[in-house]
Amino acid sequence: MRELDVRYANHPDDSKHYTTEELRKHYLIEDVFVKDDIALTYSHQDRIIAGGAYPVTKALKLEAGDALRADYFLQRRELGIFNLGGDGKVTLDGKTYILHRTDALYVGMGTKDVIFESVDSSHPAKFYMASSPAHKTCPTVYLPIEKAAKKPCGDDAHMNKRVINQFIHSDVLETCQLSMGLTHIEEGSGWNTMPCHTHERRMEVYFYFDLGEDDVVFHLMGQPQEVRTIVMKNEQAVISPSWSIHSGFGTKNYTFIWAMCGENKTYDDMDVIKATDLK
Repeated sequence: MRELDVRYANHPDDSKHYTTEELRKHYLIEDVFVKDDIALTYSHQDRIIAGGAYPVTKALKLEAGDALRADYFLQRRELGIFNLGGDGKVTLDGKTYILHRTDALYVGMGTKDVIFESVDSSHPAKFYMASSPAHKTCPTVYLPIEKAAKKPCGDDAHMNKRVINQFIHSDVLETCQLSMGLTHIEEGSGWNTMPCHTHERRMEVYFYFDLGEDDVVFHLMGQPQEVRTIVMKNEQAVISPSWSIHSGFGTKNYTFIWAMCGENKTYDDMDVIKATDLK
């Protein structure tokens, strides 16, 4: 496992002066899946960690590394995992869970050994994960997509028809502060999270996938009166500070995983912004 890629928090007044290269350096996570490795980014925005494990020919163990200064990765943290590839195995302190594509797993604080494997190396698993600090141990829960709380929203006329699947969410299970879900944009639509919003009480990371090789998502970020754009490819993630909007439009429909942590877990407490008020 490689060392964590550490990203520091910054002020919105600084971000509005960033060049395209600087925006991408501070907020974009380009290499989520690295063959036979675990690649994670540690953001000082509410201290979330996000990234991927891609076990092709060998098992991969999640390590704390030097940045956490912990005895093991989940000593003071909780973790959410999604499998986006072939069937995979996640072994937690000796107990193995089989995750099919779009299955998820919530792992409570205190789990010492986390090991990722693929069932078939010719069709390897791709584990996307996010982790936040925790203050108590909540039960570990396996979550096939059938157990997710489904929230259809949007419409064809506004090109934002989508289904929000709430996996690691207070309506489904108990966590300390981590929330995660999977939103699928329907064919013929392209917008996610529009009308957009901010939520000052927590930050968010978006991970985009199911895009074609020649497709991109134009991800919008920044304060509502200072909107910036980051062009993203398939299987890339982006850090969204609490002061930033987070919305996007794709050249085709796609799916994304959202992960949130911060002061609360109240999903509907966002501050909605009219599209006509954006600048």
